[in-house]
Amino acid sequence: MILYVEVECFIYEAQSLKQKRSVIKRIITRIQNDYNIAISEIAYQDLWQRTQFGLVTISSSKVQSERVIQQALDLMDSFPELERTLTNTEWL
Repeated sequence: MILYVEVECFIYEAQSLKQKRSVIKRIITRIQNDYNIAISEIAYQDLWQRTQFGLVTISSSKVQSERVIQQALDLMDSFPELERTLTNTEWL
């Protein structure tokens, strides 16, 4: 099962693209290392306080895919400088 999730977020404290990239890099590195899923910033690269991530996981069962993505989203929510606003899920 392939599960694809798009997540829009706000980074309220970022005052420059450099600060935004710093936050995004920490989030992406941590999620990739902890959960071994594909994650990338897919939109709003030129805006300071807004971003959109794409996350993808592949598993033999639907339950396992959902569990891994939910854990990654929970980790994303644990970063105080980031607020997740919209989350769209799609099965492929």
